Amino acid sequence: MTSLRPLGSSDLHVFPVALGGNVFGWTADEAESFAVLDAYAAAGGNFVDSADVYSAWAEGNEGGESETVIGRWMASRGNRSDIVVATKAGAHPRFKGLSAPTVKAAAEESLRRLGTDHIDLYYTHFDDESVPVEEIVTALDQLVKDGKVRAVAASNISPERLRASLDFAEAEGLTRYVALQPHYNLVSRDTYEGPLLETVEKAGLSAVPYYGLAAGFLTGKYRPGRTVDSARAHRAAELAETERGQAVLSALDTVAAAHETELATVALAWLAARPTVAAPIASARTVEQLPALVAAADLTLTEAELTLLTEASAI
Repeated sequence: MTSLRPLGSSDLHVFPVALGGNVFGWTADEAESFAVLDAYAAAGGNFVDSADVYSAWAEGNEGGESETVIGRWMASRGNRSDIVVATKAGAHPRFKGLSAPTVKAAAEESLRRLGTDHIDLYYTHFDDESVPVEEIVTALDQLVKDGKVRAVAASNISPERLRASLDFAEAEGLTRYVALQPHYNLVSRDTYEGPLLETVEKAGLSAVPYYGLAAGFLTGKYRPGRTVDSARAHRAAELAETERGQAVLSALDTVAAAHETELATVALAWLAARPTVAAPIASARTVEQLPALVAAADLTLTEAELTLLTEASAI
């Protein structure tokens, strides 16, 4: 059985690959979403990532669709205590920003949609620099004190604001962030590696990277000159034309062949082996896409393979 990983200084322990919930209620309907969630749980997965804004960008949706699907799934399966549910505040059309009243109201709505009395990991989705870190940290601490949230985390935040948030929480004895959700993968390393990673490492936080497969590019199905029918095809197709993208695909091909596994599995295994990373996030729209993702939890790459991938991605 795959070992669960501790999440920062919290008492949460998570499967080494988190299941992204952005597709639930968007490109995957409720039946498809339930099937993917069932297969993920059957494989030992316990870490499901959502946000209150998923998927407000889709025609006919208003946000909250993903949380609603996850909540209905947990209710129908009776497995709430087995699942580490992560969701985020700050980007829902009706609850934008991170003022204390907005965070409180957004959390209540997320709890209602998820059909639960607590959120395991609650993120600030995008930092709101119009709000002092003191107000944000205090609002999150109150949610923890009220028993509505178990642990808190941040996403899309500068190293300076992250450090200030941690310092304030420590100085005042308030709940501090235990994790960061950065944009990080084999073809996008610059945002995280540097001051942000250094801050995370020094503070003992865990990283839970999003876009772990670079919008599907690292599955290998997007190659120069090849057309793929996908909602995210444009972004992935652009990567396929870059020197770095082609070098990474070549390295992935080599390592995947050596292990007789999928490129996506190797890409996630590389990410899971990086310093500070607890569990990369990857989404599956269908059950058929899931095995390659969860297989990363049990794939150990050699030092030579890790170096090959790291060097290819530095081009």
